[in-house]
Amino acid sequence: MSERASFTLRGRNPDVLTCIANLSNDEVFTPPEFANRMLDTLAEAWTADNNGANIWADSSVRFFDPCTKSGVFLREITSRLTKGLADEIPNLEDRVNHILTKQVFGIGITYLTTLLARRSVYCSKHAKGKHSIVKGFANDAGNIWFERLEHTWADGKCAYCGASQKTLDRGEELETHAYAFIHTNDIKTRVAELFGGDMQFDVIIGNPPYQLSDDGFGTSAAPIYQHFIEQAKALEPRYLSLVIPARWFAGGKGLDEFRESMLSDDRLRSIDDYLSASDVFPGVGLKGGVCYFLWDRDNPGQCRVTTHFKDWPDSTAIRQLLEKGVDVFIRFNEGLSILKKVVAVESGETHSLSLPDSRRFDRLVSSRKPFGLETTFNGRAAKRAGDVRVYQNGGTGYMPRNSITTGTDLIDKWKLFAGYAAPGTGNKDTYPHRIISTPFVGEPGSISSETYLCIGPFDSKSQAESVLSYLSCRLTRLLILLHKPSQHVTRKVYTFVPTQEWTRQWTDVDLYARYALSASEIAFIEKIVRPMDLTSAASDDDE
Repeated sequence: MSERASFTLRGRNPDVLTCIANLSNDEVFTPPEFANRMLDTLAEAWTADNNGANIWADSSVRFFDPCTKSGVFLREITSRLTKGLADEIPNLEDRVNHILTKQVFGIGITYLTTLLARRSVYCSKHAKGKHSIVKGFANDAGNIWFERLEHTWADGKCAYCGASQKTLDRGEELETHAYAFIHTNDIKTRVAELFGGDMQFDVIIGNPPYQLSDDGFGTSAAPIYQHFIEQAKALEPRYLSLVIPARWFAGGKGLDEFRESMLSDDRLRSIDDYLSASDVFPGVGLKGGVCYFLWDRDNPGQCRVTTHFKDWPDSTAIRQLLEKGVDVFIRFNEGLSILKKVVAVESGETHSLSLPDSRRFDRLVSSRKPFGLETTFNGRAAKRAGDVRVYQNGGTGYMPRNSITTGTDLIDKWKLFAGYAAPGTGNKDTYPHRIISTPFVGEPGSISSETYLCIGPFDSKSQAESVLSYLSCRLTRLLILLHKPSQHVTRKVYTFVPTQEWTRQWTDVDLYARYALSASEIAFIEKIVRPMDLTSAASDDDE
């Protein structure tokens, strides 16, 4: 192989992997620049853990992408190894053959993406093809494996990934999205079957599919990326690095056990958190941002947490992931210091972030459907005798009081109504924003559909208006954000918000003074949280 034939993988203009369209928001192609950020993080950790050694100059290290799509991780790894091993293996053809047959492995997620990955890595969709840059493979797959698998259905769901049989049991002409890496109870045996019984990977890295339909949609669909992480850990690599949605920090359907296991794992040594997914994946709508992490098997310790957002300066702190008294990850480093000050004032506690039960605002917040009415409910336009007013999607209506069986104790009290879904611009994350939709006072004799949560009850209009002023404060809404994983504003997101005395109109000046916040902490709050105009609910659609 001549030097001219060398595949200068990042020197092409343009790089084809920067030009291809994503298949969906759940199977997103990783931009080469971002893949290289993850590889840089890996290389820095390797150097720190191995007395300054260069991972790209080690011919024994094995790399594995269990969910390859475009092949970008394997391609960039190959490019780095090709340069790093030049001294050890001077002949270019021998060097490339060694790298591609002994060091770089992957599993494709679909037939199409597998062909794309082989083309990216081998310069041919067939590893044995005449244009392939590697010699010595006995089959066309090479070390990038794919075979169509079927889901294992049980009671309408896949027993492995939870996919909907109704949606994905659809015949041989379409992809099943039954990903091989997570459709097994014994991942070590599966890998041995695919690549050989003595296979031990040093590095597992990639960008797994994020969710599959369980007859929900958007944030209601079932996440699956956690299964890739659990299987990867079971293979016991030295390092694991995946890019995943950041919603797992505080929420996500079926992620409670996964979140607990991640946050209590002191081998999770770094998290790079991107508040806006579009900063990583241009044009992709993924509410809540994304993150990539580095898990280091042999070097436990505290975690480096870095927050990235557009042109803002990066915020970095070394800290533990799970604070005492909470079961979620506090996303913002600055937010953590603010929350600690709030809890210290309200409870006198400096070693826990749990508020006393008597001071927990979430106890005032209803669950979904506070009066048993769906979002689609529409009351009648004209009021009749015995009716109550219904605040519903798109306005107000009326319904008979005697037909209400849920939340009856709230009907004749003053309360607030706050939207279950926060305002925003589709799936984009923008800052500063208001965190919640503009709440409003609900008079006695009023209820709401599922469009709103109910906050109360209160004995007077002045009390309700005091609470309304409190929710309009930026600090209050920052505390909500610290527990808010998506656009849904459930009762749980108010966990970090303390109650106050409802005898006055609250302002941020009052709250900043109450909790002795520093100038930098105030500046952070006002950078993240947008002012709320209580006189104009029409601005809810304007972010």
